[in-house]
Amino acid sequence: MTWTPSSWRNFPIKQQPTYQDQTLLKEVEATLSTYPPLIFAGEARKLKEKLAAAGRGEAFLLQGGDCAESFSDFNAKNIKNLFKLMLQMNMVLMYSTGKPIVKVGRIAGQFAKPRSSDFEEINGVKLPSYRGDIINGMEFTEEARMPNPENMIKAYNQSSSTLNLLRAFSRGGLADLNKVHQWNLEFIKDNPLGKKYDELSDKIDHSMKFMAACGLTSDIMPQLHQTTLYTSHEALLLNYEEALTRRDTETGDYYDCSAHMLWIGDRTRDLSEAHIEYFRGISNPIGCKVGPSMGEDELIELIDALNPENEEGRLNLIVRMGASKIQEYFPKLLQKVKDSGRNVVWSCDPMHGNVEKSSSGFKTRDFDNILSEVEQFFAIHKQMGTVGAGIHLEMTGNDVTECTGSTSCAITAEGLASRYHTQCDPRLNALQALELSFILSDTIKDAE
Repeated sequence: MTWTPSSWRNFPIKQQPTYQDQTLLKEVEATLSTYPPLIFAGEARKLKEKLAAAGRGEAFLLQGGDCAESFSDFNAKNIKNLFKLMLQMNMVLMYSTGKPIVKVGRIAGQFAKPRSSDFEEINGVKLPSYRGDIINGMEFTEEARMPNPENMIKAYNQSSSTLNLLRAFSRGGLADLNKVHQWNLEFIKDNPLGKKYDELSDKIDHSMKFMAACGLTSDIMPQLHQTTLYTSHEALLLNYEEALTRRDTETGDYYDCSAHMLWIGDRTRDLSEAHIEYFRGISNPIGCKVGPSMGEDELIELIDALNPENEEGRLNLIVRMGASKIQEYFPKLLQKVKDSGRNVVWSCDPMHGNVEKSSSGFKTRDFDNILSEVEQFFAIHKQMGTVGAGIHLEMTGNDVTECTGSTSCAITAEGLASRYHTQCDPRLNALQALELSFILSDTIKDAE
């Protein structure tokens, strides 16, 4: 079947809102289709090259950010904190592994969320489930929960502003390697983990002084002064994605210009449905979540549907099994893909398979389970002679209390209520994410 940006509309689709005002929906889609692209095709192609290097073991993918961005929490401080955290984790991993780190944020578009049910019921009142701010509001009222097409315009504007700030941080001096100490977030500095990061920063400072004595400074070497943070999100709301799909004048290929990289969730990867149809036609690097329900032959069919040219860096398979299931389900999938000769980038999402209900009633994730899945993922790759290319985390640069455990902050089930701020699923806070990056750097070295 011939692909077009709208051909997905001829297929069954899951996890979509029901808009009451179809006329307004069409008006919003038409308006968005006239707006400037958020990213450019050349940037997406560059990311694909870097992901290809990660798939070969020559680089490492660090993908992380909010579970779900919100309109209400949109401010420069939150964006800057996440950017600083990504820089810290980048430095820990790069210094330890000696590899370039491909930094991809779950940011500037991560507004839509899949839900287990179309409706939510509280005290006998039944309303549509919250599906992310791009669709409806979190407040449990009939007005807030009604899907509103105009939210797509607000999501675009917020994404545009976020991208502008990220580009300014990346190119304006904040990422300068002479400022590694400044990346240490305030609430981390007095923690033993913050002191460990400062020790690493001191080593980098000494290296920078030596290079400066040799005449190699950030003034003449942009690599020491600048960085690149790519953007990504789950392309769940295809009305929005289609409206931002553009044809590249240089190559003639179509790109989804809402983000550099898009992914398909584990709940919307049916081979005969709309999300696969849309994704097969865009030329961005793309991802697909791989959960325990994925069959071996099904995975090969999915790879062939999304990457028929067997292109390196095109397809990132994001494994999300859960700490108790990865050993049972992942090795056979990995072996099948290895034997088939398909080119994929394997990354580990240790978040989505490890959600649990705490004794205090909050949805949470335990740090030990997250760490266990990460360590098992890389150990399996080492055993099978394949490349574990990256990590995919739901995290924030803020001092929240949403995931239990870790030695750096030791959050208990009772302590979750202190600063539980997530829009949807629990995130690692900055201390937990930085601790994981230190452990991960040793895990990667052991797996090689």
